[in-house]
Amino acid sequence: MEKIDFKKQLKHLYDPSARKVEIVEVPPMNFLMVDGEDDPNTAKAFSNAVEALYPVAYTLKFMVKKGATGVDYGVMPLEALWWADDMSAFATGNKDAWKWTLMIMQPEFVTAEMVEEAITEVARKKKPVSLPLVRFESFSEGKAAQILHIGPFSEEGPNIEKVHAVIETNGSHRVGKHHEIYLSDLRRTAPEKWKTIVRQPMS
Repeated sequence: MEKIDFKKQLKHLYDPSARKVEIVEVPPMNFLMVDGEDDPNTAKAFSNAVEALYPVAYTLKFMVKKGATGVDYGVMPLEALWWADDMSAFATGNKDAWKWTLMIMQPEFVTAEMVEEAITEVARKKKPVSLPLVRFESFSEGKAAQILHIGPFSEEGPNIEKVHAVIETNGSHRVGKHHEIYLSDLRRTAPEKWKTIVRQPMS
């Protein structure tokens, strides 16, 4: 059986340096997605979204493994796009105004029909509250700057500033939404060791 580690195949996207900002070209990729808003630390919608995405992602993994392709792959990490109608909400810490899209990347061989089948299977077994909100969509980011942040989310500020500074130094502009990729299991890892990719699209 073929085993695929997409984090290794896409190392330039999922294993950036923690020492310097890198500029990458992100190709269009398919994701399971759930949209929401409110404080991610306290809003039930955020945890409900996570609890809907992962069962679908793992169901797809086992469908592929048992299917004709016989491919085994690791489920990709949780990702999030962040924004607000008034972006000052991030500077002021008004987390109730934050909006987000939680996402898990899917391999090219996962189809919309397979996703529908997986959602039906998860609904039959677990019925997560936010399962009806899960959608399957292509996301195209293009050119972006990124760095690996090690530590709690509350200390991301300096690395975010580094990313923005490199974009400006390159004579470019920030476009799209602030993007984070969560490489650590937050339940099992101490906050000072959390690894988060901080990415910002640019033009």
